Amino acid sequence: MIIVVLILLGCTQKKVGPQSKLAPKYEWYGHEVIASAYNSVFWQTDSISPSVAAWGDTLKPGMKSIAVSRDLIKMGLRHNTMVKIDTFPDTFLVKDKMHWRWKNRIDLYMGKNIKKAREWGKKKLMICYAVPLDTIINTIE
Repeated sequence: MIIVVLILLGCTQKKVGPQSKLAPKYEWYGHEVIASAYNSVFWQTDSISPSVAAWGDTLKPGMKSIAVSRDLIKMGLRHNTMVKIDTFPDTFLVKDKMHWRWKNRIDLYMGKNIKKAREWGKKKLMICYAVPLDTIINTIE
C-alpha cells in the first residue's frame, strides 16, 4: 500500500539513464504524518512578529511552506527541505518548526486565511521528503 502511494506521488528516487553522467542529487523518503494548518497571526505563533518563522524566514501568503515537529527535523526534514504532500501537486519547503510538544506532525502555512486553515482541519497523510546526497561521494567516478 505504501509503495503504491509513493509511486503515485512520484516520491521514489529518480533514476538516471545509462547515457547520463549526472548523478541524482537527492534521496526521497516517504513518511506518514498528521497534518494541520496554521496562519501568520499573533495568537497562533509565539512571537510579536507572526510572519517570521523559527529559522528567520519571512512568510508571505501564497508561499508553499510547512512547519515540522522537532522529531521530524531529526529524521532529515531540516530548513528548506523539499517536501511533497500526497494531496497537493506542489512541492513545499520546510521553513518553520513546531512546539516541542508535537510529534510526527506538520503544519501547512495558509497565510492569513484562518477560515481555510480551519476547513483543512487535521489529517493523516503521506509526505515524501528529499535528503541531499553527499556531493563529495557522488562526484567520484
